[in-house]
Amino acid sequence: MSVALTIRGLAAGYGRFRVLDGLDLDLTPQRITAIVGPNGAGKSTLLKALAGLLPHEGTVTLDGRALPPGAAAAAVRAGLLLVAEGRHLFPQMTVLENLQLGGWLLAKAERAARLELALSLFPRLVERRHQLAGSMSGGEQQMVALARALVGRPRLLMLDEPSLGLAPRLVDDVFAIVRRIRGEGVTVLLIEQNVAKALAVADDAHVLERGRLIASGRASDILRSSLIQTAYLGAH
Repeated sequence: MSVALTIRGLAAGYGRFRVLDGLDLDLTPQRITAIVGPNGAGKSTLLKALAGLLPHEGTVTLDGRALPPGAAAAAVRAGLLLVAEGRHLFPQMTVLENLQLGGWLLAKAERAARLELALSLFPRLVERRHQLAGSMSGGEQQMVALARALVGRPRLLMLDEPSLGLAPRLVDDVFAIVRRIRGEGVTVLLIEQNVAKALAVADDAHVLERGRLIASGRASDILRSSLIQTAYLGAH
């Protein structure tokens, strides 16, 4: 089986506090992989380390190419893009301007093609393309953040809590879009506190606790496991 992302011996943290210690993980191409676990387990730390926003030990290989630790620009150039919690849009810029920034590393013609693709997946943003991003609802801003990442031609798209603060109907819309992004050939790594939703949309899943993986498998199997049912979904 081919592997999109290979992680071996990943250790990362904040100062002397080590959150992840010796983590190994493989992601299968063009699938959605969910990482679930309690607060403080190391989920966001994992994404920040992979995105080059935190120094780390160990090796990270994307499509057979090693990524240097702590090099965010190198990660973006390799096609590893993070949609961080909080969306981090430019509120005083229009939707279209925010989207165009997502393709800043691409040639003009390719950036235009990627922009067209992104807008085809987010028809609501076509209507709002000249609206200031900061004036949009939380759900619409999340769509802008996802679309902007897609313009950047990701090989691996990492999503940190994409449903945070959204109404239930919008949560379903966002996860439907994540599936469509996967359908465009993008590998997706999803961090999500809504365990049931995450495992319902994902193909594969891993449970992270205290910086270590304690369970891995198909998302549907993990969802039915006694570990998830009792610890996260309130079953008895």
